Amino acid sequence: MRTYTDLVPAFPDQSDWTVATVLRHQARVRPDSVFLDSPEEGVTLTYAQTLTDAESVAGRLAAAGAVAGDRVLVMAANSTQFIRTWLGTGVAGYVEVPVNTAYEGAFLEHQLATAAPRWAVIDDTFADRFPALDAAARVVERFWVVDNGRRAEAIALLRAAGWAAEPWEDLLLPGAPLPGRDRPAPPVARSLAAIFFTSGTTGPSKGVAMPHAQMYFFGQEVVSLQRLTADDVYLTCTPLFHGNAQFMAAYPVLIAGARLVLRRRFSASRWVDQLRASGVTVTNLIGVMMDFIWKQPPRPDDADNRLRSVFAAPTAASVLTGFRERFGIEAFVEVFGLTETSAPILSPYGEERPPGAAGLCAADWFDVRLVDPETDAEVPTGEIGELVVRPRHPWTCSLGYYGMPERTAEAWRNLWFHTGDALRQDAEGWFYFVDRYKDALRRRGENISSYEVEQALLAFEPVVECAVIGVAAEAEAGEDEVMAYVVASRKLDPRQLWEWCEGRVPAFAVPRYIRFADRLPKTPSERVRKAALRADGVTADTHDRLAAPAGTGL
Repeated sequence: MRTYTDLVPAFPDQSDWTVATVLRHQARVRPDSVFLDSPEEGVTLTYAQTLTDAESVAGRLAAAGAVAGDRVLVMAANSTQFIRTWLGTGVAGYVEVPVNTAYEGAFLEHQLATAAPRWAVIDDTFADRFPALDAAARVVERFWVVDNGRRAEAIALLRAAGWAAEPWEDLLLPGAPLPGRDRPAPPVARSLAAIFFTSGTTGPSKGVAMPHAQMYFFGQEVVSLQRLTADDVYLTCTPLFHGNAQFMAAYPVLIAGARLVLRRRFSASRWVDQLRASGVTVTNLIGVMMDFIWKQPPRPDDADNRLRSVFAAPTAASVLTGFRERFGIEAFVEVFGLTETSAPILSPYGEERPPGAAGLCAADWFDVRLVDPETDAEVPTGEIGELVVRPRHPWTCSLGYYGMPERTAEAWRNLWFHTGDALRQDAEGWFYFVDRYKDALRRRGENISSYEVEQALLAFEPVVECAVIGVAAEAEAGEDEVMAYVVASRKLDPRQLWEWCEGRVPAFAVPRYIRFADRLPKTPSERVRKAALRADGVTADTHDRLAAPAGTGL
């Protein structure tokens, strides 16, 4: 069987796998090259200036009383302040805790209780969420506030509630080196670097404890995947509080010595213009972003850009060929991985994959198996099983779920990390994502991938978003009927969707039920809350194909 063999670390000594070592190396060998470019802020930072700012952040935190291992909450939109705070925590051995900016109330309270951060960097627009929690937020001792137009009000609010609060720029003030040395020594690669929270689709969100070596390794995988060099310009517009932007875009740029273009948010209508304006050569897309771009009106100059590679997770297979030709893209790459495990499955650059394939196992770095989720027995090649993973080198996977030993033990049972994802592998070694096990459907003896049905529906131009779930079959005990929730750009007759499915979706997988919605319920990390959709079930405004007028063709 084939495996992925291109992964060779730029820093061969694992003891160098810390953001402090990598940043200092780049500041030494390319001090005047631009690392960070934020067009909305009008700010560019060289590698040398970035290191200076990161060490200032580290020193000011130390002057406030921070010690190695302290957690630093970061709740902010994409900005140079976010990047410099993250790097400052890494330089000094503090632990970054990026928090989704949509969190408030019980969601925010849970993350504060789990991570217990002493320090916080927040946008001014989120200040009022902390006094609202009262005692639960008292783990934080001091805030530094990023200015988005109402900082004075935010600082006054926090101080009135009893907290120390300062402008973020105070973290850049000179004259506050870490005690006993002018420059902080880097933390060891195996020490905790960050706590990234999962979306909590099936329960309270879990904090994934990521060591420095794992965050480096995840970034190195993307360097390999995208063939990044110092000549590249990488655009990211996904939130920095997610790994997709931080350790799968910003960190790879740092490792390669390239240039990061940081946009505050994604805009499908301005995407091509942003590529041209910054000379972007590589970028990443997640979820429906690729589909949103594709559905923009074509322009004759769409291919007039420098973009050579797109890292899409997942790749929208139905528009892949047209997308590549329209925008003049050399390669699409993809991985299959989790925050907990890094990416054990990667696609070789520039190679045509079998339709639907996510990639090959990086067998020099991971052991992977597909197993029966009930017994953990390995399934034969070609059959669907749960992906389980274990690293072949230390510290390339997470340290577990922070403060949740029982959840850690459950996930790592039998000494393999259980992903909960259903995949299959063909005889050549290619892996194919089938579904989350909890999202998998079974109808009339056939297993159905909700993901594949969703992709087919998304290929219909008026469909903006959709989510496919299983609802209990009336006459087929233990099996499902297929139901699709659809967000459309214009009014649709459900018969149009059923007719669209003909020839595109196997007959057994065509949704029986269709319900139109203005929006889909989502977690703060933008995952569809399918549990909420299942709880609603078949409602009075749901369209039933079996009750549809004759002549639909299905």
